Amino acid sequence: MLASRAFLAKQAAAMLVRQPACLVHHGGDWGNWGNTNIAVVFSGCGWWDGTDIHEAAYTMYHLSRNGARFQIFAPNQQQMHVMDHIKMQPSSGDNRNMMMESARFSHGQGMMQMNDLSKLDANSFDAVIFPGGHGIVKNLSTFSKDGKDCKLNNDVERVLKDFHRARKPIGLSSMAPLLACRVLPSLEVTMGYERDESSRWGRWPNTNMVQAVKSMGARHNTREPYISFH
Repeated sequence: MLASRAFLAKQAAAMLVRQPACLVHHGGDWGNWGNTNIAVVFSGCGWWDGTDIHEAAYTMYHLSRNGARFQIFAPNQQQMHVMDHIKMQPSSGDNRNMMMESARFSHGQGMMQMNDLSKLDANSFDAVIFPGGHGIVKNLSTFSKDGKDCKLNNDVERVLKDFHRARKPIGLSSMAPLLACRVLPSLEVTMGYERDESSRWGRWPNTNMVQAVKSMGARHNTREPYISFH
């Protein structure tokens, strides 16, 4: 019995070592970002009507793992609509606030306290990151209705212009590059494929966004999607 337990423990340890992502954070800085302060901007909570939970989680995880300090923000405004994520359709009679929904990512204190986006001051941060999700096109902009002629949330536009003017890094994940392309000149971005073609990752569904950012004056760099665990 003891021999079996020892064998299983050894097998489990070997399996964890082979995993591409770290499952346990032992504390301490894994990188050299300890003096950086990052703003992370959310648009709700949920892939179809807010911020993609996976993108939000891995953004905060890697910032934390590398020793960076960060604060999370969202507009204190109503989101476009609420989606039933099982039926993939809008849920009637439900109306939610972006900041309240984004607070689901928050622990309510310290750097994990949710902040009103209107209070984000570029002078207090070294960089800003916008994770993806359909909240980009529904809540932070009117892209889902107006396409290339969309308007941005006033604070989103202000934040992008302020960080750009200060020559500070702007991180844009998934659909988020279209925000910057709408208000900043002569950008080069990567958003996937320019045609709805098959690949080892399946079919790329957002080719209309690629064409839209090109019509906004941005240069699009087509690259194969990839995931890095380095």
